[in-house]
Amino acid sequence: MKKITIALFAAVALLISGGAAQATGTVLQSSAVVAASAAESGMLIEPLDVVTIPAPLRPDVRPVTLAQLEDQLRRPELQASLNKGSIAVVYPNVEEPFRSAFLAMIQGIEERIKFKVRSYPVDPRVDTAELNNTLKRSGTKVVIALGRQGLNATAGFDREISVLAGGVLLLSESENVTGISMTPDPAMLFSRLRVLLPELRRIVVVYNPQKSEWLIKLAREAAKAQNIELSAHVAADLAGAAKLYSQLIAAADNRHDAIWLPHDSTTVEESTILPLVLRESWNSNLPLFSSNVLHVKKGALFAMVPDNVELGRTLAASAMGVIAGEVRRRPLVPLRELQTAINLRTASHIGLNLGALQQRSFDFVYPQP
Repeated sequence: MKKITIALFAAVALLISGGAAQATGTVLQSSAVVAASAAESGMLIEPLDVVTIPAPLRPDVRPVTLAQLEDQLRRPELQASLNKGSIAVVYPNVEEPFRSAFLAMIQGIEERIKFKVRSYPVDPRVDTAELNNTLKRSGTKVVIALGRQGLNATAGFDREISVLAGGVLLLSESENVTGISMTPDPAMLFSRLRVLLPELRRIVVVYNPQKSEWLIKLAREAAKAQNIELSAHVAADLAGAAKLYSQLIAAADNRHDAIWLPHDSTTVEESTILPLVLRESWNSNLPLFSSNVLHVKKGALFAMVPDNVELGRTLAASAMGVIAGEVRRRPLVPLRELQTAINLRTASHIGLNLGALQQRSFDFVYPQP
């Protein structure tokens, strides 16, 4: 099932890069189903049964219960609005396997609102004015924009159409966008890390403030809430990042410290910085985890990958709240609809021997046991 890995990682890679191509292919329901479709060809990452670990609550997020969402759906005015097609989806017109990630989000949206939504695949040079007019004529009140290409297509929309972003990586607060980033919530990452490494005391991260300041702010709050020290170091370029990593890894305590690789193209540059950090952390037996699931294949201990169907459900709930007038505009939030991948070889190397039950708490295991 080697195609499992290719499909999953390629989908994540597209979301990171925002690249686009002309679309063809078959609708697949989620990254997990994409994986299952290649079951006969051998696998590098194997989906396993999930053991749920409760997500840590953030003080700035008020949880919404399923009962409350169902009450929203039963309201006559909301039902009538949804039936009129007030929610639409704009997503990149791309080929498989990338297309499946966005179709899985749309599946989740439709499962939550219990109606088919009007979906518009868009090319990079889409006529945004024409798209805006089409949506207005059909009575659209909220557009869920998926991917960077989908979000770009909503630039210049009339103000009466609200836009919620999803499936977009490296959004910053300066972009003034409402929605869910593809960057995993640090609270979720740290919680999972604490389960793996109960003696963890400190997380070390190198970041570029121009790209990751908003994320590090959240990370500080998450670390404090979980009684972990976050040792954050600023690097403005590749040379500075490389020097810092070498110094920090050499001084780290592999019993109580761990290195975190966030989504930051300066400090986690793929061709130079990533091999350096992987090699030096391996030689020091120092746990290293990442916000990018692609790094697990290369040797990171674990990382988190979007659960696209669940992300769609969450975006739909937000859209329904906007229509019902119950959701205020709020800033960008990190992704909490996540699945987890682990590298068993790395775990064993640092002295972490995971039993069968612990392995089943991960959605994807690399390499195949």
